Amino acid sequence: MTAKACVRSMRLRTLPLSLAGIALGVLLAVRDHDFNVLTLILLALTTVSLQVLSNLSNELGDTLSGTDRSDRQGIHYSIQDGEMTVPEMKRLIGCFAGLSCLLGFGMVRSAFGTVLQPLPLAFLALGAAAVWAAMHYTLGRHPYGYRGLGDLFVFVFFGLATVCGGYFLTCLEWDWMILLPAAAIGCFSVGVLNVNNIRDMKSDAATRVTVAMKMGDRRARAYQTALIAAGWVLMTAYALAFRPFSPWHFLYFAAALPFVRHLKGVWTLWDRDLDPMLPLLVLATASFAALGGIGFLF
Repeated sequence: MTAKACVRSMRLRTLPLSLAGIALGVLLAVRDHDFNVLTLILLALTTVSLQVLSNLSNELGDTLSGTDRSDRQGIHYSIQDGEMTVPEMKRLIGCFAGLSCLLGFGMVRSAFGTVLQPLPLAFLALGAAAVWAAMHYTLGRHPYGYRGLGDLFVFVFFGLATVCGGYFLTCLEWDWMILLPAAAIGCFSVGVLNVNNIRDMKSDAATRVTVAMKMGDRRARAYQTALIAAGWVLMTAYALAFRPFSPWHFLYFAAALPFVRHLKGVWTLWDRDLDPMLPLLVLATASFAALGGIGFLF
């Protein structure tokens, strides 16, 4: 097992998506609140570790289930190309599972000053659920990603949990309005998964069921369009409702063009040619989150 193989399987191009929700939640909180720098650093590191854990687990699960075959439309990773063995991948997954738990514990301890009260214990429970979800998308006896439940879990953990968690851990206060931008990032995150599933529908048919497969090609592309549109509507509703009003709150509109390019590609490209639409949407979401958060600092 080489360092190159490890980095390849970590799928670093997905990291901006996992950090986008955290960044938006933090930026929306820091405007009117003090914050703990150590907590924010541990929050970012925990998020990255969970994302890497998810990517490694997905590769192992897809390998063991037979989903990752030579005819797979997407990118080939380390196990599939013989650069890493299954036992080596299992050890790497164990390392990142432990690291995620350690970083998460430190993050909660830093944010609350203790882990022995109901609220920090609830966050530790949420962290344990996030570790479980990261590992069982394609791993285990009943992986939820193979039963068409991936969209729901991605919406919850990459949208609601990241934005709301980032917001609350920054200011230790709650605002129900934060659910609007959280749901927006959730929609975009589901969109990343959905376009991946559209690309892989043919090769996935023998081993798994996804929402895209249930819908069929054309409806899955319409679903993708609806997800992107819903994300923009939700964030715009938040910007319009936020007081005091400022035109800076609409700074995220500067990120519109990549979303338009993404949807154009979704409707005009097929199979392997769809692959560039994944990183495009990831970077578009990251830009949307950064600009959206920065706009509320003014």
